[in-house]
Amino acid sequence: MRPVLGRFALAAASGVLLFLAFAPRELWWLAPVAFAGFGLALHGRRLWGAAGYGLVFGLAFNLLHLVWIQDFLGVEFGPGPWLALSGVMALYVAVAAGLMSFVGRLPGAPVWLALVFLLQEYARSRWPANGFPWGRIGFSQPDGAYTPLASIGGAPLVGFAVLTSGFGLAWLVMQVRDGRREWTVLTRAAAYVLVPLLAGPALWPTVGTGAEAGRRTVAVVQGNAPNAGIGLLGQRATIRDGALAESERLAARIERGEVPRPDLVVWPETTVDVVGGRDAEVSAAVDRLGVPTLVGSLYRTASGKTDNAVVAWRPGDGPGERYTKQELVPFSEYVPMREIAAWFTPFVGNTRDMRWGEKPGVLDIAGTRVGTAICYEAAYDYPSRDAVKAGARMIVLPTNNAWFGDGEMTYQQLAMARLRAVEHGRAVVVAATSGVSAVVEPDGTVTRQTEMYTAGSLVADVPLRETITLADRFGPWTERAMLGAAVCAVIAGLALRRRPAGTTGDDA
Repeated sequence: MRPVLGRFALAAASGVLLFLAFAPRELWWLAPVAFAGFGLALHGRRLWGAAGYGLVFGLAFNLLHLVWIQDFLGVEFGPGPWLALSGVMALYVAVAAGLMSFVGRLPGAPVWLALVFLLQEYARSRWPANGFPWGRIGFSQPDGAYTPLASIGGAPLVGFAVLTSGFGLAWLVMQVRDGRREWTVLTRAAAYVLVPLLAGPALWPTVGTGAEAGRRTVAVVQGNAPNAGIGLLGQRATIRDGALAESERLAARIERGEVPRPDLVVWPETTVDVVGGRDAEVSAAVDRLGVPTLVGSLYRTASGKTDNAVVAWRPGDGPGERYTKQELVPFSEYVPMREIAAWFTPFVGNTRDMRWGEKPGVLDIAGTRVGTAICYEAAYDYPSRDAVKAGARMIVLPTNNAWFGDGEMTYQQLAMARLRAVEHGRAVVVAATSGVSAVVEPDGTVTRQTEMYTAGSLVADVPLRETITLADRFGPWTERAMLGAAVCAVIAGLALRRRPAGTTGDDA
């Protein structure tokens, strides 16, 4: 009983360490340490035992990582939605941990363990209801030693490197504990830990940051809204008025010469409702700014559908082309299985399903080609990648995070934006309703940012870049190759299932 309790405690502690590795903390190195602890907890366990420890690890991590959901729904609905989502995410980890029990005896076990763990990230990012990619391991590394790997293989490769180092460290500990001190064994074990860790710094010189197609001065409008969680439901005028007021203050600062006149202004996600294709107040605000503005809008189409859109608004001309969000938030922007969803979500009665976007987020504005992904899309690999491959020279990320309180959600999203900057070799401009808005350089460095729940604006120069990174050239094939290798490893492990199973392996 004591060994079992000790393993449960180690799995739980490792989940907590993984949570601590994520933003707003800059403790990226805790992520491989967390997986070293998780690997030790799994060592020697068979299917159901490994799955149980995986469930504990997944719960410890997700309950902490997703607690911001309570800021949104907790007052009205209690802890149910937070507990349910955390439990579902933990089940994915449990399944992966169970499968890991089959590959731990294979040669090169830390590699296979890492790949099998990534299977659950792949699955939960796609199913059900288009998945929930929040909390992927790569997102814990916006500024660590592993970060440059994003330019080669995006978030999947960064996650793989962290996992391999962590499971490699667990394997090294087990070799020392079991008295295997041969230099060949220890050297191989150390290689699993160090090669992924050192590969990142070796790639830093290849991460480009310089302007290749000039620069643009970009301004961000953060209008702010009260920290009221679900209390903001139905209070769209509050968000709209805040954005209009801050836009007026920015225009006044420009006129007084306090800040340079920008080439482009960016408003947050869904700051205004656009009905009938026009909005006199927004047009007046853009006219006073005197520069093209990307306006986050709920855009009512002639067919009666609603788009979550970024609209290119030009002074004197009004609204023009727009990008429509491709990854809608389930149970908020659309409601799958409405009859069942009505039992536990507040949005069924007063929410119509929005229209899904079908085209990459690229807009020709301010004399360049700008890519855009909207809020939740930062967690998905393809929206920004497709925009860059369509010619985007910078990326804007409008988001409406006013619902989610003053917890860690906005910092987690900013970490995603920082990793995306390195992955695509582009500056990223984050425009948030209530913060944190930020300007991110192509190497992931944050040069300007706002505070949470304050009205304000940012003005900064950003470089325009044209180089296509290897991550974008390889596209989804990096993750697909990892997926295929993981499946093959599980099949090979099943073929050897009659041998004693150990999740960290006895022969690497």
